[in-house]
Amino acid sequence: MKGEEDEEYEGAGRRPRWLKIAGGALAGVLVLGACGAGWTFWRLNHNIRSVDINTALGDDRPPKTPPTAAPSASTAAEPLPSGALNILVLGSDSRSGKENAELGGGGETSGARSDTAMVVHIDEGRTAATVVSIPRDTLVTRPSCPRESGGSTAVAYNAMFNSAYAVGGPVCAVKTVESLTNVRMDHYIEIDFAGFAELVDALGGVTVTTDEDIDDEDSHLKLAAGTHHLDGEQALALARTRHGIGDGSDLGRIGLQQKLVKALLDQIADTSLLTDPAELYRAADAVTRSLTTDTGLGSLDDLVRLGQSLKGLSSGATRTVMMPVVPAPYDRNRVVADEPEAKELWKSLR
Repeated sequence: MKGEEDEEYEGAGRRPRWLKIAGGALAGVLVLGACGAGWTFWRLNHNIRSVDINTALGDDRPPKTPPTAAPSASTAAEPLPSGALNILVLGSDSRSGKENAELGGGGETSGARSDTAMVVHIDEGRTAATVVSIPRDTLVTRPSCPRESGGSTAVAYNAMFNSAYAVGGPVCAVKTVESLTNVRMDHYIEIDFAGFAELVDALGGVTVTTDEDIDDEDSHLKLAAGTHHLDGEQALALARTRHGIGDGSDLGRIGLQQKLVKALLDQIADTSLLTDPAELYRAADAVTRSLTTDTGLGSLDDLVRLGQSLKGLSSGATRTVMMPVVPAPYDRNRVVADEPEAKELWKSLR
């Protein structure tokens, strides 16, 4: 167990995947816009789906992060936001749509779970960040969540963390994370199977080195230990692999995801996204078509401003960790938060 947890810290000091990806793709949007590509901007903006989480959850939430001081009235241009932020980032295993169904290895359905969950905390000034991975196998108390069709779900005890998304979508995922952490989520970003695979392909694939053989029938991935250049579908399979490595737990999978994050960052740094308009558009289109956000990030302008506000965030100032967990005493195949360490971690992000 400890060895697998230690793997999570291999990503320390690296820029989180969504920040680097969004930064590169959204910077490209600016270049395209400068060239007068109005249709392109409309297309990318239209791709984004958003959910009004604030209205759905109301006031029964942790307090908002106190705002920064108002800018001077003499400032000519509207300043970029610089306050602290907490963003819930989910990788969805949605089977909605033919492509997602095929990549998910099953039939097309309307159901989905949060296959990957990260709380991204950006410090005041936006020059440092902490990314906390939450294992999907964590047992939690899932709070009552509002349903889109009306009414609410029942409170569930010892529920799998990723079941929150399955029963109540983004709204319940956010409420469950806030209940677990007592930290207000200022924003929500979700990327699905197809979008992730297309993004990797848009980057020309990704090179990853594995320390052990991988043979996972569920993710359909078979790799010998060593260095491999993966296409989008293979990279997605690597991110989802759990049964073909170690003890088959979610902690081992998170370790692979950290390796993939670092490899993606290297690949992004080596691409010509900012100098090739065709590659820029392909990457930006893949990202925006796969995104679901809260309404606060529901437009291209909002996402661009977020990306611009993070330009001072270096990889060396980004810490990547996993929520401290221990095996559940009543189910050794599941984990629970390791207290008081977990509470102390979340407290540091408020």
